[in-house]
Amino acid sequence: MPVKRLSVLVVDDEPLARRVLLDGLSHLENVHVVGEADSGETALRQIRELQPDLVLLDIQMPVIDGFEVIRRLSGPLPSIVFVTAYSEYALDAFEVGAVDYLLKPVSEDRLRMAVDRSRRSRRRPRESALRVERTLAALDRRETRTVAKLVARRGLDYYLLDLDDVYALQADGEIVWILTARRKFRSVHSLGRLEERLRGTQFQSVHRSVLVNTNRIRKMSALSSRRWLLILTNGLEFIVSKRRAPLVRDLLL
Repeated sequence: MPVKRLSVLVVDDEPLARRVLLDGLSHLENVHVVGEADSGETALRQIRELQPDLVLLDIQMPVIDGFEVIRRLSGPLPSIVFVTAYSEYALDAFEVGAVDYLLKPVSEDRLRMAVDRSRRSRRRPRESALRVERTLAALDRRETRTVAKLVARRGLDYYLLDLDDVYALQADGEIVWILTARRKFRSVHSLGRLEERLRGTQFQSVHRSVLVNTNRIRKMSALSSRRWLLILTNGLEFIVSKRRAPLVRDLLL
């Protein structure tokens, strides 16, 4: 019986990483690359339009990361193989129903193994879909209970930052910055996912694009009856939106 050709979508915000995966896939038989995406938003659109059998999905992407892409999918689910440079996501990747997890740099042999596993998983699409739904819910509950560190990126390096060392999280277009006393790092998660993970901690949303560590607030100045200026201990300043002003005031006064 002939082997069915596997349609594949490659998702990574780094052009070089996509090129490595595309080159590796070109050496595999019965594999057809139907597209590539450089962001989570593009990935969602292409998954819906192209309906690939397999998605090679980078985890660390700005705004919409790999895990959030999975959360936003509906209907028939493709097989997912997560690709990342950081090994701390391995357990989470399998918990959300990924058929495999590739650590960068990806070798051709390891990529072939992941594709083979994907072929086998396509025989049980209903089981795979139920597993994703069940384990995503479990992962969400676990993440909101306790967060020890935040993963941050600077250049090609990744850092684990203690919450106490983070002063604020600020979205700037598609990039989320993690601000410390004197440095800033790029987050590997969207601001929405960070807010979910940090619920119940010392971090408070003061604007739709800003989360502030309330333990690092030095001064609060009323600009009007519904607007506040926050000054952090390292001199950073943020204006609290009118919508969030009552929450911040009740928390601090």
